[in-house]
Amino acid sequence: MRRLIYTVLLSFLFIPWTFSQGSDFGNWMIYFGNNKLNEKFNIHNEVQYRNYNAVGDLEQLLLRTGLGYNLTPNNNNLLLGYGFIRSENYQNLDTKLVLNEHRIYQQFITKQSFGRVIFSHRYRLEERFVADDFKMRFRYFLATNVALNHKLLVPNTIYLSAYNEIFINAKNQLFDRNRIYGGLGYKVSNNLKLEIGYMNQRFFVGNRDQINLIANFKF
Repeated sequence: MRRLIYTVLLSFLFIPWTFSQGSDFGNWMIYFGNNKLNEKFNIHNEVQYRNYNAVGDLEQLLLRTGLGYNLTPNNNNLLLGYGFIRSENYQNLDTKLVLNEHRIYQQFITKQSFGRVIFSHRYRLEERFVADDFKMRFRYFLATNVALNHKLLVPNTIYLSAYNEIFINAKNQLFDRNRIYGGLGYKVSNNLKLEIGYMNQRFFVGNRDQINLIANFKF
């Protein structure tokens, strides 16, 4: 078991570089933080560094924060937040178009536990200010974690992680994108979880594959 745990941790360091040369795989390095202020209020903070390759060819930098309120103890969380997103989109092989976006969002998260299996539902509404344009978008996120070596998701647990998220625009082309993800995680402690996984992101036209490296902190 200890050898398996070490393998999971080392994969965070080496797998992205496996896809760094001559691959269409992108790499997203993601930090999620949650600061519990009291039994009701929490502060969410998030950094996502998204690359076209392993590292160094920026696709998008996303910074997000928000203030949350639990309707019930440790569950059913309402949150109001703000995000800043810098996107660098290729126009051709050598030229990128840089766009800065300011985003206001509202979301509701509810969780369900069935022994070693946990489900999470997130409903999010976004108001997006992209350059001189204004857009609105709805997102629904369904995720599950399944503990493998313990009956519950406790410290020192290896777990499977999967989710699907659909994005719906408020006008024009309704379907924006869909993300499907599968990965392997390790709960280091009650305050830290690490994950590595594969995500496919499908757009109205085309799709893209990403390796995701995820760290979840609780304070």
